[in-house]
Amino acid sequence: MVFSSLVFLYLFLPCSLILYYFFGSKFRHGVGADGTTDTGAPTEAQNYILIAVSLFFYAWGEPIWVSLLVLTAAIDWLAALWMERTRGTNGPKLALALSLVSNLSLLGVFKYSDFVVENVNTSFGASFNLPGYALPIGISFYVFQTLSYSIDVYRGDVRAQRRFTDFLLFVSLFPQLVAGPIVRYVHIAAEIRGRRHSWDLFSRGLHRLCVGLFKKVFIANVAGEWAERTMGGDLSTLSTGDAWLGLAMFALQIYFDFSAYSDMAIGLGMMFGFHFHENFNYPYISKSVTEFWRRWHISLSTFFRDYVYIPLGGRARWPYRNLFIVWALTGFWHGPSWNFMLWGLYFGVWIAIERLFLGNLLARLPGLFGHLYLLLIVTLGWALFYFTDLQQLKLFSMILFGFTEAPLFGEQTFTDIQAHALWLPLALVACTPVAPWSSSILVRLDIVRSLVSWRPIAILAVDLVMLLSCTALLVGQSYNPFLYFRF
Repeated sequence: MVFSSLVFLYLFLPCSLILYYFFGSKFRHGVGADGTTDTGAPTEAQNYILIAVSLFFYAWGEPIWVSLLVLTAAIDWLAALWMERTRGTNGPKLALALSLVSNLSLLGVFKYSDFVVENVNTSFGASFNLPGYALPIGISFYVFQTLSYSIDVYRGDVRAQRRFTDFLLFVSLFPQLVAGPIVRYVHIAAEIRGRRHSWDLFSRGLHRLCVGLFKKVFIANVAGEWAERTMGGDLSTLSTGDAWLGLAMFALQIYFDFSAYSDMAIGLGMMFGFHFHENFNYPYISKSVTEFWRRWHISLSTFFRDYVYIPLGGRARWPYRNLFIVWALTGFWHGPSWNFMLWGLYFGVWIAIERLFLGNLLARLPGLFGHLYLLLIVTLGWALFYFTDLQQLKLFSMILFGFTEAPLFGEQTFTDIQAHALWLPLALVACTPVAPWSSSILVRLDIVRSLVSWRPIAILAVDLVMLLSCTALLVGQSYNPFLYFRF
């Protein structure tokens, strides 16, 4: 089940909210009294309902993998309790080893076993059968979540959760379960039992959900169709202009697709009283690759920084070795294919170059140069991400840089631009923080301040327009999942 499906929007989500707020609140023992419309802290029943609907959400497509999710949660919950009860002995190290081995083994078996066997066969002329295991949805995300919990407990950064149901709620929480953000226990531990519900938080969550839905349906899906038509077909028929436009569309697709999911996850979290950290911060306005990765998939970048890069020594000891280890792992996390490894190392190389000299040079130049440099480097990097077949990648790269007999422009180039004449400005503007900038300027104007009481109604009206517009498109569309579901 995906957030941008009619089943989710008009069946699963309304039923979940009714169960959570109407039936769950019937078991309340006291209500918050801060003078607002606050409905107080969650009841025990509300947490159980949220666990139930989250497991149902996960089981919708693959019921068998619910057991793996619960098993992973149980192992890390027990390991953390073992750590706390054996402080001062070798117990915490053994418990952490159990958590690391079990989680990484599960990830390795289900995600990388085919890749390993295939490369062994190729390298040594062997003929081992590929295991052919299906990849459980979201395993790359929830394994990292539970790993971060075990490591934080081992370090003493957070206390172990005593109640398994509370820990299972953290692991299975459906807004972020399938494609992130990678939520750390330390960030929401207090909200598992102490979160507060209010109409203000709910309405802000609803708005964020509608914004994410609009980005997915009106921008990401359109860019994806354009990119797939260009890069997924017969490359020999492409012009150089088509290739650059197709690659630019894939750059837009992957940003709006993934950031839309994060927006919807954060919004859904708010609707149930949770605050998730931001995962994207307008990365395409960056002026260096280093800045880009501070703004892109923030939860993954900070995970590797805190749990791999810094423990290896960070910048204090063997900084470039640590840098390339992190970027190789970042690439490999995305998928069991050499192109992802190359994609990760590609960015590692550029960040290393920026550390050596390019960063200082860019800082002395006008910002436009840094911005154009960033867009070129990142856009080229998405070709590595898209093509799992390295021969296709080579051919596409040759077309990009004019090393084939492909024409500079073809009829399709101008046809595509004309067909998307209204859509292109919308997509490009949406890559920038124009909306928050405009909002901050408007609130300073006297005429706007006088209308502040109408703001909630106006936002609700905009949300309704976005929801109905997206619904109209979804009715006629085929299944179109988020890209990061496959990771």
